Amino acid sequence: MADYKKIFEDLIATVLREDASDLHLGEGRQPILRVSSFLIPLTNHPALSRTDLKAMLDELLDPSKKEIFLEKKEVDFAYSHNNMERFRCNAFFQSGKIGIAMRYIPKKIKTFEELNLPPILNTFVNKQQGFFLVVGPTGQGKSTTLAAMIDRINEQRLEHIITIEDPIEYIFESKKSIIDQREVLQDTPDFHSGLQGMFRQDVDVMMIGEMRSPEDISTAVTAAETGHLVFSTLHTNTASQTIDRIIDSFQAGQQEQISLQLSASLIGILSQRLIPRISGGLIPACELLINTTAVANLIRDKRTHEINSIIETSAEAGMIDLNRCLTDLVRAGEITIENAYLYSQNPKGLERTL
Repeated sequence: MADYKKIFEDLIATVLREDASDLHLGEGRQPILRVSSFLIPLTNHPALSRTDLKAMLDELLDPSKKEIFLEKKEVDFAYSHNNMERFRCNAFFQSGKIGIAMRYIPKKIKTFEELNLPPILNTFVNKQQGFFLVVGPTGQGKSTTLAAMIDRINEQRLEHIITIEDPIEYIFESKKSIIDQREVLQDTPDFHSGLQGMFRQDVDVMMIGEMRSPEDISTAVTAAETGHLVFSTLHTNTASQTIDRIIDSFQAGQQEQISLQLSASLIGILSQRLIPRISGGLIPACELLINTTAVANLIRDKRTHEINSIIETSAEAGMIDLNRCLTDLVRAGEITIENAYLYSQNPKGLERTL
């Protein structure tokens, strides 16, 4: 009989040795790593069977999560290997077969400098209140950036920080701040209940892993209006698209109110992409919107299509245009021109800046 625990431990060891961000396990195929955004099959490893996957799920899932998996055919969960290496995971069925995706969460929370993030992010972690969003597609480092921002507050300020996550990703150690991390289903029924509870928990800084409903967004914006510093994420591509997504998630009769609230409470939106570095690894390319008076007027007047122009012409205010960021990375020899075009939201505009 196969020693599934040893097989699994060998796979975890391979993730760490190869500095992989993800491990993909699926019936009928070899394990696959994602290294610097590229998928790499482990060709020296035999294809995994259904028995293999079931045995690995026995290692990964507690009884309550296994019940959810069998009932809903997918489940999000965190896995801590030997109380050291941590993974954010999703188990799912595809074509009746079992699949598992595991994202490695480093134990050490990196600083802005180590992550090559723009120094101006320090401005936002020093705010006393407001609403700040980190956006981008899946796998572009949103959680890592948020963790760096929360940990910077933790190092510098005496605050009560509460996070609501599904599942908990980075584990924070309280430094100057008190940090309480709550996991959906384990510590609170859902994001909305956790958010409502924060108002009775003497919270200063909120970190919401993901806003999943208009009710979540409304509560987060209200919290920012009433003296709290709120951080969250959305799966959107640009700052202007993020504002549209937030407003459009509400019914027509509520959109004017949320536009007014957002124009007053928003402090900034960071959109980021992780781009393969010429020297190896990944480096972020960012767009940063700062909510100036001009931006607030555009949000309130539903003229979000003009926001991109504001970002392009407001470098002196600290805003970062994605094409300008990509151009700077090309000129610094960090990324290729081909990748700059690949990740640009406006290739014609990029052509003018290169």
